[in-house]
Amino acid sequence: MKREHNMDWKLAVSIYLLVLVGIIMVYSASSIWATYRFEDGFYFAKRQFLFASIGLLAMYGVSQIPYHTWRLYAKYILIFCFLLLGLVLIPGIGLVRGGARSWIGVGAFSIQPAEFIKLGLLIFLADVIADRQKKITSFSKGFAPLLLLILVCFGLIMLQPDLGTGVVLVSSCIIVLFISGAKIKHFTYLGIVGALGFAGLIASAPYRINRITAFLNPWEDPLGNGFQIIQSLYAIGPGGLFGLGFGESFQKYFYLPEPHNDFIFAIIAEELGFIGAIMILLFFLYLLWRGVRIGLNAPDKFGSLLAIGIVSMISLQVAINISVVIGLIPVTGITLPFLSYGGSSLTLTLASMGIVLNISRYCHY
Repeated sequence: MKREHNMDWKLAVSIYLLVLVGIIMVYSASSIWATYRFEDGFYFAKRQFLFASIGLLAMYGVSQIPYHTWRLYAKYILIFCFLLLGLVLIPGIGLVRGGARSWIGVGAFSIQPAEFIKLGLLIFLADVIADRQKKITSFSKGFAPLLLLILVCFGLIMLQPDLGTGVVLVSSCIIVLFISGAKIKHFTYLGIVGALGFAGLIASAPYRINRITAFLNPWEDPLGNGFQIIQSLYAIGPGGLFGLGFGESFQKYFYLPEPHNDFIFAIIAEELGFIGAIMILLFFLYLLWRGVRIGLNAPDKFGSLLAIGIVSMISLQVAINISVVIGLIPVTGITLPFLSYGGSSLTLTLASMGIVLNISRYCHY
C-alpha cells in the first residue's frame, strides 16, 4: 500500500511532551524516597529516562513498520503473550510485588506480561474481525468465540491477580467488538453476566472488599486501607489553582506511598495545581482525539479497529488511574500512561503508539 502522508506529527509531539513531563515529575515525586533508599535522588529519574529512551526508540522503529505486518503474525504474537502469562504464574520465574505475581525478572530489570497481552490481543481481534466482519453479528459464530478468548486472557491475569489490568484489557476489547458491529443485545447480556462476575470477584477476595469499604469511607481506617486515598486527597487539596511549585510537594515526604508510581497525578496536582492537572488531562484528550481520528480515517478495517483499540486502552487506563487518585473509584493499582514510573508499561505503551503513528501514514483526511 502506497504511503501518501507523513505520520501524524502532532500526535507524536504530544506523546514526546507527555514523556518529558513524566521524567521531570518522576524525579520530583521520587527524589526524597530515592535519596533515603538508594542515596541518589536521581535514581528513579535516571531509570525512567532509560525506559523512556528505549520506548521512544521502539515507537519510532515500530512507526516505520507497515502496520499490516502485525496482521501476518497476529496468531504468533498472541501465542507468545500467552506463554509469558503462563510463565509469570510459575514460582521462581514470576516475581511477587505488592501481593501479585505479575513480573518476570530479566537481568537487572523486569517485564510485566500483562502489558504484552493487552496489545497482542488487540492485534489478534482486529485481524480476526477484519477477516470475518459479517460473522460478528452472530453470537455463536462471531461474538461468543472472541468473548471466550477475552475471558481466558482475563482469567490468566486474575490468577496473578491484577484486577485493574484485567479490567482495562476487557474494556478495550469490548470497545473493539462494539465498533466492529456486534449486536447491542449481546452487550446487554454480557453486561448482566459481567456485573455478576465482577461482584463475585470482589466478594471472593477480602482485600478487594477492604478497598471498597475504604473507598466508601476512608476515615474508617485512616492508617490502614484508607491511608493511600486520604494522603492522595491531602496532596490534591493544598495544590489549589497554581500549585505549591515544582519540587515543593509535602506528600512525597513519606506520606503518600511511592508517589512516583500509581499516584503521580496527585503530586502533579499538588505541585502544579489545578491548572497543571487540567493541562495534563487536555494532553490526554488531545491524544485520544488524534488517535480516534486516525482510526476513523484508516484505509481498512484492520487499521481502524487496531488504532481505536490502542487509544481506547490507553484512555481507559488514564481514566481509571485519575479516578482512583481523586477518589471516584476504589484503588486498583493502575499506572498513569507516559507519566508513572515503569519499564515494560512505558515501553509497550510507546511501542503501541508507534503502530498508531504508522497507521496515520496511510490515512486519507
